[in-house]
Amino acid sequence: MISLDLNFNILTRDLSHYLENQVKVGLFGSGVGLSLVLGFSAAYTCYYLISVAKKPQLISGGKTFCQFLKEQCPVVSETYYPTFWCWESRIQTLLRPFVTAKPGVVYRNELIKAADGGQISVDWFDNDDSLSYPDPTTRPTVLLLPGLTGTSRESYILHMVQQSRDLGYRCVVFNNRGVSGETLLTPRTYCAANTEDLETVIDHIQKTYEAAPMMAAGVSMGGMMLANYLGRKGRKTCLKGVIVFSAGWDVFECTASLEKPLDRFLFNSYLTSCLQASVHRHRPVLEKCYDIDHVMKAKTIREFDERFTSIMFGYPTNDDYYRDASPVHKLKSVQVPMLCLNAADDVFSPSHAIPVEAVKQNPHLALLITCHGGHIGFLEGLWPRQSTYMDRVFKQFAKAVIEQGGRLKDLSR
Repeated sequence: MISLDLNFNILTRDLSHYLENQVKVGLFGSGVGLSLVLGFSAAYTCYYLISVAKKPQLISGGKTFCQFLKEQCPVVSETYYPTFWCWESRIQTLLRPFVTAKPGVVYRNELIKAADGGQISVDWFDNDDSLSYPDPTTRPTVLLLPGLTGTSRESYILHMVQQSRDLGYRCVVFNNRGVSGETLLTPRTYCAANTEDLETVIDHIQKTYEAAPMMAAGVSMGGMMLANYLGRKGRKTCLKGVIVFSAGWDVFECTASLEKPLDRFLFNSYLTSCLQASVHRHRPVLEKCYDIDHVMKAKTIREFDERFTSIMFGYPTNDDYYRDASPVHKLKSVQVPMLCLNAADDVFSPSHAIPVEAVKQNPHLALLITCHGGHIGFLEGLWPRQSTYMDRVFKQFAKAVIEQGGRLKDLSR
């Protein structure tokens, strides 16, 4: 492998000299095409190794947690090599659902009654064939939270279920109300700021398997909800650890980023239409309380939240909702080990809004920032079908928390 300490100026000079000589020869022979291809490939490889492939930045508020991660999760110290032909942020984000495989998973669905009369759909992967934990009463449980409009069938969720299955763990996927095919019984859906349904599900799992250790992983909005939950609960939770992927830490900055012309075209409009489709499916119960025609005319996520989400959850203004939904304001109250993975080029969660300073002030937090990876992308390898960098981080952290979590009981040191 070419050393990253290579003098780039010398490399550029030699490469230019090589191309110049080869093109001259090729013009009088037949090798100009091959020479150009080889020259471009060499230049691209050098650029990739020097400017694209980099070690992630690990930031933690305490030495104990940081050292634990370095010892138990070697992936946090390894160079991340994004797929060389699609390392750009938007390409990673757009391609991930199409190029990654969807492992076969058979779930057991359960509908949990909520306090307001509604129902919450959760999908269980019991892993009864677990050799490491044959006793279901003590089999570790991993709670998974999908993104904004995601369900248990998202490829990134299926991959985490697969990783958990390999470790012998049980998985439970928390589906937000109204997105996974269940009937909406009350005129209420979900938002990143409200964690009542999540608390109901965690309590239900804990009561079902009281002797089983439990951790959680959240993706995008699911990660935001988890972080907000931990910020509100402090130490009063049964979760042993949490990992969060591609969370939006400041909702104001996230929405502003997604309203830039290109990102509005690629992502914002599509997500808005997905939210509206969910509302349309449950129109009979929702139109009794909300102006659905007005909601269906929204062009952006911000307009959707102004006309629907903020009203549903009783906020005076949409700004009040966005302020409450932003996990950055609650990080100081988190008292459970939480690892957060973000890509610096994620347009959903811009780098200037990643809460580096807040993380440094809390010994229970750690932040892993890659230069590339996009939003829930983190593709790696020549053809990233089976596993991503995100999958590897998840598997190592889950194993560390479940099997070595005793070392994380006192992180205040």
